[in-house]
Amino acid sequence: MKKILVTGGAGFIGSNCCNALVRDGHTVVAFDNLSLGTGDALEPGVQLVKGDVRDAAALQALGPVDFVIHLAAASSAPMFTDDFIGSIANNVLGHVTVLEYARKNGVQKVLFASTSSIYGNNPTPLTEDQRVEPPNFYSVTKHAQEELSSVYNALHQLEIIGFRFMSVYGLHEEHKGRFANLVSQFIWGIEKRKRPVLYGDGNQTRDFVNVRDIIEAFRLVLETPKRFGYTIFNIGTEHALSLRELVSVIGGIMGEAIEPILVPNPISKGYVMAQQADASKIKSELNFEASVTLDTGVREIVEYRKKHKKEPVSLSF
Repeated sequence: MKKILVTGGAGFIGSNCCNALVRDGHTVVAFDNLSLGTGDALEPGVQLVKGDVRDAAALQALGPVDFVIHLAAASSAPMFTDDFIGSIANNVLGHVTVLEYARKNGVQKVLFASTSSIYGNNPTPLTEDQRVEPPNFYSVTKHAQEELSSVYNALHQLEIIGFRFMSVYGLHEEHKGRFANLVSQFIWGIEKRKRPVLYGDGNQTRDFVNVRDIIEAFRLVLETPKRFGYTIFNIGTEHALSLRELVSVIGGIMGEAIEPILVPNPISKGYVMAQQADASKIKSELNFEASVTLDTGVREIVEYRKKHKKEPVSLSF
């Protein structure tokens, strides 16, 4: 078993990841500045350390670990409106600070979260060899993380693997509020009999991938004896669903026939109309296949919330 550091470990993907790895028998440290979450979703076996990834001394104080899963970031475009400079510093300076920590402490592999947003409106299905066209500051910083990682690996031979996530949803997003995935937000809204708000005609598509499949991809990379040096993998289901269809699926599972509200799209430039992964690269390299269907994932959230009611901090509609 290994010692694993998860930055952003109290966040949505981070908390799910920490809990799964502890159940696997690993020693897991969740490092988080608690700017969004409180660590309530973490299971007792996870060690929570408060700190900021831009703080090299705080990272160094953690001591050596075997692997780093770097998830701490301003994780959506609207966050850059609220705190532009802080979000850029968190994503770019924080990333290189984590890489320096890993190099100095002999970390075997660094895994980090990138995003499918860097593809912009490239033709789907999206492939890792497409020319990227970041449409907003969030995706620009993620592209910067990728480019920095590529050069860092070339200079220092640190094993670095990035993941371009599609639209990730799952349990424990309440702390993200209006920044959470639309799956969670639509569930929360429908619980309150609120009609989901969609931009335009609602026919824009997303590839909704469950956080449990993200964690399985992490496991495969951590466990493989293969050496990639530096590489990027798409993570998604390879299926696209319109937001209109998403509302229908969630409403059907919750027993609520709710029609969405359609409004003009307020995002005049850079709005992504279509998202669908080509995951053939990670299939070929690691035999990964997303296994959690949208029906299963939505039912899991709905049933969990019946037993563990927790109000989201906000909604975007």
